[in-house]
Amino acid sequence: MSDSGVRTEYLYAKREKIHAREISGTFDRLRSVAAITLLGVYYLMPWIPWHGRQAILFDLPARKFYIFGITLWPQDFFYLSWLLIMAALLLFLATAVAGRVWCGYACPQTVWTRAFVWLERLAEGNFLRRKKLDQSRWNRNKILRKGTRQVLWIVFAFWTGFTFLGYFTPIQSLGSRLATFDLGGWETFWICFYSIATFGNAGYLREQVCKYMCPYARFQSAMFDDDSLIISYDAARGEPRGSRRRGTSPAEANLGDCIDCNICVQVCPTGIDIRKGLQYECIACASCVDACDSVMDRMGYPRGLVRYTTQNSLDGKPTRIFRLRTLIYSALLAGMFALFVYSLATREPLHVDVIRDRNALYRELPGGRIENVYTVKILNKSDISHTMIFTVSGLPGIEIETDPARLTLEGGQIKSIAARISVPRTALVAGGHDIVLRAEAADDEQLYAEGEARFIAPSSQ
Repeated sequence: MSDSGVRTEYLYAKREKIHAREISGTFDRLRSVAAITLLGVYYLMPWIPWHGRQAILFDLPARKFYIFGITLWPQDFFYLSWLLIMAALLLFLATAVAGRVWCGYACPQTVWTRAFVWLERLAEGNFLRRKKLDQSRWNRNKILRKGTRQVLWIVFAFWTGFTFLGYFTPIQSLGSRLATFDLGGWETFWICFYSIATFGNAGYLREQVCKYMCPYARFQSAMFDDDSLIISYDAARGEPRGSRRRGTSPAEANLGDCIDCNICVQVCPTGIDIRKGLQYECIACASCVDACDSVMDRMGYPRGLVRYTTQNSLDGKPTRIFRLRTLIYSALLAGMFALFVYSLATREPLHVDVIRDRNALYRELPGGRIENVYTVKILNKSDISHTMIFTVSGLPGIEIETDPARLTLEGGQIKSIAARISVPRTALVAGGHDIVLRAEAADDEQLYAEGEARFIAPSSQ
């Protein structure tokens, strides 16, 4: 407060780096298993071979998405949209039932931040040593440790960026060209871009991403209700707080079970105090649960002062997992998943596009026939080679000529051919007519695809 009686308050305080205290416990082990599993899948998946190619490869230049034995084409883009919708529904369901478990255990920001903290701990020591190192003056030890940390972070971030690009460019070829410094401009850009993004978000921004950049933290409350699982401090049991000697009964000290040790704050990666109630910064990592349980064990008190629970449970009411919200989410997710699997299993292995030549509406041929010319694009979505023959229907006396008459398509191949379709003039009236071009496998008459087109006829004058 100044001499004039005006008090100045700052809406934004300078960020203080959070050095979360290490804690061991059930939930910490679960988070470690989740992080190692997800990182292992991310870094190893591009190296898994599958019938002469990568198991997962999004080949943008060729417009092919390989996912193990499935090949998706631009015409199948709705499958990717479908997957995103199902992922959103699964997130909504998980949030309604178990709160922010995604944030605490599987979010990429959480997983990579945890990996960067492991590397930081390797270079600089535990949280107390890291904190003292940050507060100390620059000397040989500090330069060595900070430099080692930076090198570890840069290498890990670069490998992350390289792996990311490996999902879009065959990673073995990418690695060979990287070793000879023969990368293209766009490849270099995306590796550097993703490396810098990983380095900045997981190395420096950390909880700031969760607090200020992630939209999920802002609208999560719309998916919560009194039956949603949250991490909560049991104020009825813990208050009033106060320190005491180990083994002292809370009743004897006229205090609650909370000894006000603040360890729940020290272990929190976002720096909040869970005892102040549910906060949007909480990512439900349960570090505070492990920390408080360890203190309760040392004091000889029951565990669960800070725990996964629901608001109804805290109020002494029963918790309902199966309720209207979760049933709707579950039904929608199950229905969409069943339709997705059915659609994928019954997906047509052939696709035909028929494009009429717009340079000439029609041509008059000797013998009194009218001809339209088309470009036929045919895509073989299967992994088996087929020889295709072409027929056409829709008008009396309609005939088709293609060059070549039979077209061989390898598995996953797309080709274009010219098709000349003619109709006797006597069978036509002026204007456009719907016709259907059929591409059929010579070795399997049950395997075919059809494409619709318009046949243009001249006026009778």
